[in-house]
Amino acid sequence: MAPVKEGFEGVEWRIRVADGSSVVPVSDIGFARKVWLRAKGLVSCLGLNVWMFLKKAWDIGANDPRKVIHCLKVGLALTLVSLFYFMRPLYDGVGGNAMWAVMTVVLVFEPNVGATLYKCLNRMFATFLAGFLAFGVHWIASQSGDRFEPFVVGASVFLLASMATFSRFIPSVKSLFDYGAMIFILTFSFVAVSGYRVDKLFDFAHQRISTIFIGTSLCILVIILVCPIWCGQELHGLTVRNMDKLADSLNGWFFFLSRSRSLFLKDMLRTSVTTVSGCVAQYFTNIKGEDDKKVQGYKCVLSSKASEDSMANFARWEPSHGQFNFRHPWKQYQKIGASMRSCAYCIEALNSCTNKENKAAESIKKHLSTSCLKVSSTSSSVIRELAETVKKMKTSPTIFMFVGEMNRAVEQLRNDLKSLSRLLDLSTTAENKEHETPLAEATGSVSFMEIIPVVTLASILIDIAARTEALVGSVEELAKLADFATNDGKSKKSEMKDKIVPDEEKPEGTLEAVQRV
Repeated sequence: MAPVKEGFEGVEWRIRVADGSSVVPVSDIGFARKVWLRAKGLVSCLGLNVWMFLKKAWDIGANDPRKVIHCLKVGLALTLVSLFYFMRPLYDGVGGNAMWAVMTVVLVFEPNVGATLYKCLNRMFATFLAGFLAFGVHWIASQSGDRFEPFVVGASVFLLASMATFSRFIPSVKSLFDYGAMIFILTFSFVAVSGYRVDKLFDFAHQRISTIFIGTSLCILVIILVCPIWCGQELHGLTVRNMDKLADSLNGWFFFLSRSRSLFLKDMLRTSVTTVSGCVAQYFTNIKGEDDKKVQGYKCVLSSKASEDSMANFARWEPSHGQFNFRHPWKQYQKIGASMRSCAYCIEALNSCTNKENKAAESIKKHLSTSCLKVSSTSSSVIRELAETVKKMKTSPTIFMFVGEMNRAVEQLRNDLKSLSRLLDLSTTAENKEHETPLAEATGSVSFMEIIPVVTLASILIDIAARTEALVGSVEELAKLADFATNDGKSKKSEMKDKIVPDEEKPEGTLEAVQRV
């Protein structure tokens, strides 16, 4: 195939058939075909983008079906409110102000029960209070004459709007009534500066409050009766998950003990230390963990403060549901979260300490490895037991036993540190050198900079144990305030009504006996 002619409109080609019987001229692609190919490409690209969007939307709904349920509930609530437009008796009762009911549903409907109740109740009370005050200000202004009416209205708007805005900076008011203060400012300013006469203003305020009451009532009914999502349960589950993640970060199952490892690993195997801290084990064994995500789980605890505060605030508005009463101590969950973050900060420091470039002396690591791993293991066991306590809302009879093991491990680590300080004393006399241990001989040539990383890690572990004990106190306070059940199914309040056994008659092994020990 070769070019034979070049015309004004393009290049012409000739195609010779295999038998050489004929020659067919072929011109270049026409304008119409170019347009068709371009349009076809655009349609294909658009179809691909739509398909990718639908696939992402499907993945979002499949990962969290509650989002789909929330969308359906919003549609249901708006459909019910729209009946005020389509049913003549209802429309005649509220008139054209039925739009306020639709607007109320759009503004106050939230995915969970607590947030919806918070907005609904704030909107109703704020609208009623603002309407009542605006009606009073309008009446006083109308009685003062046309000359002083603008001054009365302007002064009232300035004073009440300033006070309501300042109240939003007060922490206790902001946590409970921030949305209500904003609605109060909007409603009062709107009604106060309106041009209605007093008689028509009363009818307008009546219709406005009625429509908002209808909209909020429908939202409350739909959010509670149709697949409710409770903030209290969400906060409870989040606290349990954070405790599990904290325990996983502090304690990873370690199965990498092999014959080719150093001598102190064999000593650990003989002492049956099978559960050790993930990052601590990596530091002492130089072995990477198989699941680094569990070791990094403490980062979720550090970033959960905003969610915990929001859920605790909304949970206070919820009625009794499930195992949670109306006066459930939700604020205590915030204290537990603060204690967990305190532990997570230490774990973050521990993780950064194990990743330092400066290497520690193997002899020092060998000396402190068993006690350090024991502290991390027992601390993790305490946190995991606390997670089970909160999850089941039942007091644990073994928590004090775990705390005792943790304290004994901490005491052993402190003794190892004290012995290390004595062995590293540079003022050793010639008489004492004759009685030096093998560890003292091995640490004779260790520099001070090689000792600091191991000692720092040990001190952080001791601090983690102390903060874990503070976490135990926070969970015990929650169990007391929420009246957690005991192993026999009775609550603490019901146990107080029963006959109390004297201390000398209590059998060994009970919770009280463990506490005394």
